[in-house]
Amino acid sequence: MDVIGKGKRDTNAIGDISEATIIARFLQLGYIVLTPYGGNQRYDLIVEDGEGTFWRVQCKTARIRYNGNVVTFATANHNYALKNKRWRHYRGECDYFAVYCEKLNKVYLIKVDQVGISSAILRLLPPKNNSDKDVLWAKDYEL
Repeated sequence: MDVIGKGKRDTNAIGDISEATIIARFLQLGYIVLTPYGGNQRYDLIVEDGEGTFWRVQCKTARIRYNGNVVTFATANHNYALKNKRWRHYRGECDYFAVYCEKLNKVYLIKVDQVGISSAILRLLPPKNNSDKDVLWAKDYEL
């Protein structure tokens, strides 16, 4: 029997897997998850917490880098509809990044204004200089 869909995944498929995993994790934790219609918003999900507050959430896919020491993800995207194809950050346009790292099978949730405007690093292991000043530890943001 042939397995359908086996093969190299493109960036859309990778993003779909991340988004589906993130939604499942929110649902497991008892949150209500809404998806905006049309795909024209700067966020992928609306999550309602137990107090009735709604949060705009942008889903991201993380990768392990630097010999397994960190998880990284983009905090901006290209807008291909514009002529200049500039990078656009999410500050003021969504509240949280929900980040899925497939290699670790973990979801992280971090406020948009806690990370840089182009990329973010969550540390898995201490840096070589053992300084933890301004370090964002992945374990602190795990869902």
